[in-house]
Amino acid sequence: MKKLRVLLVDDEIMIREGFKRLFDWEAHGCEVVGEAADGMEALTQIDTLCPDIVIMDINIPIMSGLKVIQLSRIKHPQIAYVIVSGYDDFSYCQQALRLQITDYILKPVNYEEFGTCIDNLKISLFEQRVASEEEKEESEERTITGLTRYLQEHLSEEMSLAILSEEFHLNPQYISQLFKNEIGVGFLTYLTNIRMEKAKKLLLSTSLSVARIAEQSGYSDYRVFTKVFKKSEGITPSQFRRDFLENAASVE
Repeated sequence: MKKLRVLLVDDEIMIREGFKRLFDWEAHGCEVVGEAADGMEALTQIDTLCPDIVIMDINIPIMSGLKVIQLSRIKHPQIAYVIVSGYDDFSYCQQALRLQITDYILKPVNYEEFGTCIDNLKISLFEQRVASEEEKEESEERTITGLTRYLQEHLSEEMSLAILSEEFHLNPQYISQLFKNEIGVGFLTYLTNIRMEKAKKLLLSTSLSVARIAEQSGYSDYRVFTKVFKKSEGITPSQFRRDFLENAASVE
């Protein structure tokens, strides 16, 4: 799998250098191909380099990061954006959501959490690529596309490499390597990611109990679900739901 190309946009050179020196891009299948210190330079670099991912600060000279994203979306809708900002403001988060930002990370950056963000982003980019492909012959069901579709359709059930191996008549080691090669993350990381995404959607869009959401997300043990969710999101499922409702109420 080819490395994802990354553009860094921040008016503080120390921030950009920190990203280049303190984060292991190679280990996450990425490479930094350019950087920019203001909005106009960012637009130029995006047009020139066509990166896969742009790490973007909001408060940059000449043109805000959100405006850069809005304009570049017109010509480059496929680029993924991650905002790294010092603004802990719900209104900024709302604007970012409207622009379909992949993630919103606060400074100072926790590089371990940032690594999780990049891995999740790689999964998201892969899912977009799969969604845009035309349907192929039935033999494709034996590829990564068929495997990931099967996982999505059976998310609430017990799942493992052994189960996939039996279902698709493929070697477990081969399936494991397929996830690494095609998506860039391991099977368990992928499965946990899509389960957490489903859990978050259910927490925000339904009144189901956390225990019921755990079951629908593939966790028979409520305690295991809570532990995995907190590791992924930094807070418990209940706190995640409560924070969203409180933020929504404050905006109203």
